[in-house]
Amino acid sequence: MSRRRKIYEGKAKTLYEGPEAGTLVQHFKDDATAFNGKKHEIVDGKGVLNNRISEFIFSKLNTLGVPTHFIRRLNMREQLIKEVEVIPLEVVVRNVAAGSIAKRLGLETGTRLPRSIIEFYYKDDALGDPLISEEHITAFGWASPQELDDIMSLGVRVNDFLTGLFAGVGIQLVDFKIECGRQFEGDMMRIVVADEISPDSCRLWDVKTRKKLDKDVFREDLGSLIDTYRDVAQRLGILTETENALTTGPRLVK
Repeated sequence: MSRRRKIYEGKAKTLYEGPEAGTLVQHFKDDATAFNGKKHEIVDGKGVLNNRISEFIFSKLNTLGVPTHFIRRLNMREQLIKEVEVIPLEVVVRNVAAGSIAKRLGLETGTRLPRSIIEFYYKDDALGDPLISEEHITAFGWASPQELDDIMSLGVRVNDFLTGLFAGVGIQLVDFKIECGRQFEGDMMRIVVADEISPDSCRLWDVKTRKKLDKDVFREDLGSLIDTYRDVAQRLGILTETENALTTGPRLVK
């Protein structure tokens, strides 16, 4: 990839120009970060696992008719994606009280919310990605009212899919983050799911033990992040128990 032009580099991924117009190559790094980059380590193999987990989920979403930027996986660390105009919002869908919402509202961690709640955060590292309202989004022109409706609809659809997917392998989907972008095709534009969906962007708990199976393991020094992500991949059927080979589908946890 060193011969290709770098388009953007974030904490966990790097984007390069793609082989065809309108495409990019998304490279997954081994960097693990928390607290807005204040905690940072290199975790060997993390990028490989996130690449394959995100590939698995985005492929399923594409099959279900949920529009995404994902085209195909290129190798163990890279995906071919459609170039989109990223909307500067983090879209967080919450099912269970955990993390910042529990602190802000004085909720006991683990409390099931009355219904799934969608929150928006303005993507700006210097500001700490502040929580914002729909009014802020439309007033500052980050997204139009119709685009916001499309984003919220995508959030609901992804939540429905992920909740069932993870429940089938003994995992509770507590919350997750997605990003969205504008994909242009001629005179047409549509809002699509972008970025990644992996244990980096989801809060996942074992259904029986409530053991954390996501980046909170790194945030809270709860054990091996790579073993945790491997566990998620194995449950989803992406990796076998003994080798890093693709399998055909999810493995039911009894």
